Amino acid sequence: MRPRVFITQPVAASAVERLRAVADVTMNPDMLHIASRDELIAAAGTHDVLFCLLHDHIGSDVIAANPKLKAIASTTITPADIDIAEATRHRIPVTVIPSVLLDDATADLAWALLFAVGRRVVEADRLARAGVIPGSQSNYLSAHGVSGKTLGILGMGGVGRAMAQRATGFPMRRCYHDPQRLALADEAALGLTWLPFDELLATVDYLSIHVNLNAKTRHLIGTRELALMKPAAYLINTARGPIVDEDALIAALQEGRIAGAGLDVFEHEPGIAPVLLGLPGVVVTAHMGSAVDSLREAMAAVAVDNILAVLAGRPAPNCWNPEVYSRTA
Repeated sequence: MRPRVFITQPVAASAVERLRAVADVTMNPDMLHIASRDELIAAAGTHDVLFCLLHDHIGSDVIAANPKLKAIASTTITPADIDIAEATRHRIPVTVIPSVLLDDATADLAWALLFAVGRRVVEADRLARAGVIPGSQSNYLSAHGVSGKTLGILGMGGVGRAMAQRATGFPMRRCYHDPQRLALADEAALGLTWLPFDELLATVDYLSIHVNLNAKTRHLIGTRELALMKPAAYLINTARGPIVDEDALIAALQEGRIAGAGLDVFEHEPGIAPVLLGLPGVVVTAHMGSAVDSLREAMAAVAVDNILAVLAGRPAPNCWNPEVYSRTA
């Protein structure tokens, strides 16, 4: 009997074709429908492999529907919404994708958001479409600007480095904070100055967040941290929503303690706090940092590589919980 794979939303056709060569594949065909808890439980109960995306929550209840799952294959870097402990208890490998795949696309979007808030691009677009043209030298759309400002990068992993590389093309002061400081030669090559965390927050005009989400970074940016920022500063988040305390961010924006925010991620996805949508100086996108055709195909290909390895009886090449392969696990 051929193994059965369930894909929670459409992925690249090339990836599906590879899977169909060795397995029976069922796929939710609707790109706008996120599988519900009940749908995931039903899929787990009737399939051998779950091929899931970042927005899918694979809790203990889903795993309990089939504790003999051969794999949970995710296209996320950090499977924060998968119950790793429960999967490991049942010796189910949870697979991920290498972070390096997303570095360039995520940095590109962070820059797009930075420019959107820094030059009021979205607001100007809405006005122009409504027939409101203030005049080419009217101060109505006067903006904070980008050139000559200070960029702060929080987290100097792959995306942070890609952000810094792009920043070398602009006349900006470039600062960063990471607990693991770069080598002095790397700092010099990127034109970066390392600053302590609080000093970075107090210094920058744009704070771009590029840290991983974990227990230590959840609500890394909250009321205290936002109070350190300048009233003219903007926060850019293309990492993960819960890194920022969204209630604290909303309060800071409402009270004018920071100028605005460019957000691709949100604390309670897929929901977005309605008040954020009505605040001036805020630009939001729909968690689309990796939404580049070639990248999404590469991500799906890695997930399929992991699945094919598991189905062939080999350890998955990108296994988050490799202890499942240990005899003593």
